Amino acid sequence: MGIEKTVATQKGKECLQLSSETNSKNSKSSKKNRRRQRKMTAVQRLYDICNEVFGAGRHGIVPAPDDIQRIKSVLDGMTEVDVGLRPNMPYFRRASTDQLPEITYLHIHECDKFSVGTFEVISLSPDYVALQIGIFCLPPMGIIPLHNHPGMTVFSKLLFGTMHIKSYDWAVDVGSDSTPPPGLRLAKVKVNSDFTAPCNTSVLYPADGGNMHCFTAVTPCAVLDVLCPPYSDPDGRHCAYYLDSPFSRFPVDGAPVPDEEKESHAWLQERDDLEDLTVVGGLYNGPRIVER
Repeated sequence: MGIEKTVATQKGKECLQLSSETNSKNSKSSKKNRRRQRKMTAVQRLYDICNEVFGAGRHGIVPAPDDIQRIKSVLDGMTEVDVGLRPNMPYFRRASTDQLPEITYLHIHECDKFSVGTFEVISLSPDYVALQIGIFCLPPMGIIPLHNHPGMTVFSKLLFGTMHIKSYDWAVDVGSDSTPPPGLRLAKVKVNSDFTAPCNTSVLYPADGGNMHCFTAVTPCAVLDVLCPPYSDPDGRHCAYYLDSPFSRFPVDGAPVPDEEKESHAWLQERDDLEDLTVVGGLYNGPRIVER
């Protein structure tokens, strides 16, 4: 019994010492993690969270509310400084008032599951890569025409400047007795306002939140976007562009919307030409992303 008691006492001392050493190591490790998190760039944090949320590649699945909030919490605190931009850069100046404002795209990263970028990466041409992390820099009066995001969830964060955003969702609560004019489809206005940074991150979803939108730069500006899943013609996620017309321009029999709501509805018509959009590539010099 005496030997057992002595051994037990000795083991207790060893366990206490081991526990103390473990706690000390954990404390040091925790401090290192906190220092690492402080040193981690905002772009890296955004990528890491997106990789966790969208890493499974479940296209068409809207993230859970908690995951949406996680992404927003990073985006809400970001500014142009976090992506290495300054409002006085050449990208944000108009070369001539006689030409269409040129929009500059700065490529950051490509991924086969989600897209993070300053403005969602839209299919500007058949060869344009749809899955990217990048930045669209808009000079005053620069315009991204009205376009859709089929089956996508998109987070948009205005980094600096003032931008006018007009967005629509397809009207689904209209009467079935009315027939729309050929080539037109009824949509309901979701947003039609100016936004000035700093402002909260906006989120659009496959069927609501302003899935179709148009951006007009009131001042030089940049918008950081997270988009998932990517555009993919084979998967039915084609980027379509539209022209919008007031509801009153094309009257229909058996008015599909009440008189008091006609101002908040419009007819959208898909378009093929994009003569009002000029995008050029530039070199991204901001913080790099490390894939994990």
